[in-house]
Amino acid sequence: MSSSHDHQPHHDHAHDHARGGDPVSRRRKLLLAFVLTVLVMLAEAGGGVWSGSLALLADAGHMMVDALALLLAVVGAAMAARPADARRSYGYGRMEVLVGFVNALSQFVLVGWIIYEAVTRLLHPGPILSGVMLVVALAGLLVNALVLRTLHGHAHDDVNMAGASLHVLGDLLGSLAAVLAALAIRWFGWLWADPLLSLLVSLLILGNAWQLLRRSAHILLEGVPEGVDSAVVEQSLRGADPAIRSIHHLHVWQLASGSRMATLHAELNEPADGARVLRAIRQILRERFEVEHVTVQIDPGACPDETPGCAGHRHG
Repeated sequence: MSSSHDHQPHHDHAHDHARGGDPVSRRRKLLLAFVLTVLVMLAEAGGGVWSGSLALLADAGHMMVDALALLLAVVGAAMAARPADARRSYGYGRMEVLVGFVNALSQFVLVGWIIYEAVTRLLHPGPILSGVMLVVALAGLLVNALVLRTLHGHAHDDVNMAGASLHVLGDLLGSLAAVLAALAIRWFGWLWADPLLSLLVSLLILGNAWQLLRRSAHILLEGVPEGVDSAVVEQSLRGADPAIRSIHHLHVWQLASGSRMATLHAELNEPADGARVLRAIRQILRERFEVEHVTVQIDPGACPDETPGCAGHRHG
């Protein structure tokens, strides 16, 4: 390609777009959730040892992992708010995704422990003080409901807050299971209700953990954001301006929650107004696909890349 052709990359930066709420507010919510979770964890651990309830001990163990997960989420949210520097030009936004990924993995370990203990208790049931179990479980249920309400309202694609909410939801289900088990033991003497309900809750946690793991891994692998089809994006951009001959080297991905990005080559017919085409491309990506950070290489003619089949190389 002749050097007289202008194929300089053009950038559209908008780092301050909405990302699921004020970062400081999110950190405060996570910190409050951490403190409350630690308090309930200590209460349930003591109550579980005193009453002999696996449901309480399982939920306390769950909450111990969750307390660490919430602490990691606080750190992740703080790191994500740090500005870009010379070594990390995109900043630290992806830290929240990494934390969400680790949180999901920790849930699988916890579920394995609960299942093992539940099966053991089913085979060898022991005495349980249902009154102590019920009081502690009810207190845990109320506090977990308060924590979940505090974290409610995060952005759909904020996997850090989603991970924290997932852990708290698991705590809430665990406390609910402990309440039901305590009532079953107190009213009917069903000792097997304690490990059985713990087992059922662990399966519910497992399903949610898998969803979070899948979402966070997809972002870490630079996958196309949920709800976005690369083929549809390409087709829309081809019709953005009559001067556009082809769109290729299209990549659409997500750095972190609410931070969608795209890079692409736009091959133009000559003569063409590159600035006008660039504005049209940016407008479509922003309005139709919520992509705020765009890098466009304008090719006023054949693509200058020497890669064979450049125009056919498209993925996101």
